[in-house]
Amino acid sequence: MDKPIKNISKYVKDFPILKKMINNCRLVYLDSASTCFKPLSVINLEKDYSSQFCANIHRGVHTLSEEATDLFEKSRESAQSFLNAKFKNEIIFTSGTTFSINLIANSFVQKKLKPGDEILISSFEHHSNLLPWQNLCKNLGTILKVIPMNNNRTLPLSKKSKFLSVTYVSNATGHVNPIKDWIKQAKDHNMYTLIDAAQAAPHIGIDVQDLGCDFLVFSGHKIYGPTGTGVLYGKIELLDKMEPYQQGGGMVTSVSFKSSTFLPSPYRFEAGTPNIGGIIALKKAIEFTIKHREVSHKLIPYALKRLTSIPEINLYSSDSHSAIPIFSFTLEYAHPHDIGTILNQYGIAIRAGHMCAMPLLETLRIRSILRVSLGAYNSIHDIDALYDALIKSKGIFK
Repeated sequence: MDKPIKNISKYVKDFPILKKMINNCRLVYLDSASTCFKPLSVINLEKDYSSQFCANIHRGVHTLSEEATDLFEKSRESAQSFLNAKFKNEIIFTSGTTFSINLIANSFVQKKLKPGDEILISSFEHHSNLLPWQNLCKNLGTILKVIPMNNNRTLPLSKKSKFLSVTYVSNATGHVNPIKDWIKQAKDHNMYTLIDAAQAAPHIGIDVQDLGCDFLVFSGHKIYGPTGTGVLYGKIELLDKMEPYQQGGGMVTSVSFKSSTFLPSPYRFEAGTPNIGGIIALKKAIEFTIKHREVSHKLIPYALKRLTSIPEINLYSSDSHSAIPIFSFTLEYAHPHDIGTILNQYGIAIRAGHMCAMPLLETLRIRSILRVSLGAYNSIHDIDALYDALIKSKGIFK
């Protein structure tokens, strides 16, 4: 394995925010699973939209509109390639993973299920892939079934199992679910499938054709892109039969006072004016992710070595660390929020709390954890800074 990247200056150049000082200390950002910093290539292209070709898309014949539309659609092609989708029209732009899951819940699953039918989720879900299904079950009389954590290779299927919606990678622990096996089991059972790839997209190459999923979603800000951007992949034969989730301008072929006719996918799902500049800049974020994905992976062994050398640490991350640089833990001598506050005094940003995964933490019999998550801008110096600050915190609380 190549040695971890040690050069900090090149990342300061790519990420202007890394020049920022926190409490007179160098900023050490270890919260990329929450949101990633944006490289200059993304920042500049988003600014270029506002300063050079600011116009609405798919609505004008003038030059500015045509330029903006062309760049917007180039981002769609980039997302198609990123996921290896078969058709460009299988890529829908949304505001993020949460919106995408709600779209599928309301426009697809709600129409397919009846009372007593089952929706399966894993034990590792973010609230965004739990709450929409709880709400749907409440309204439809369907049943939400959780795949047991202690035996998660085989799905608990029944004649009523109709839809599988699972996270690829846990945002709380970095655990990688066996989604390819699950998708095959679901397909053999004539079920539809959705994959929440919000935490997988930054770290794992995704091939939707190889996976065989019906839907897959992720957020732009998790892959160094702008907030308020997201990608929803769906098989074209399903999308073209779905009713729009929202109605408005830009998604119709004809409108009268009595009825309307909708455009095919993806445009029937992109009503109104989207985050044009953000979506345009998403292309650069995808390019950056593909090029620099391995940087944080090379830090995994070193980070694990440093963290596990602390006697009072309880590590809740799984053995999936060969792929995912997410480390969740508690320290026996202090509450996670207190540790997070102390670390901030040293300029170190990590996540403390329930990670929007309260049912998972309840299963693990804990209420709050600390999470360290790495990005392409991190180095062994950041890991050392974290370790040193954790050792200092021990002296404060003991």
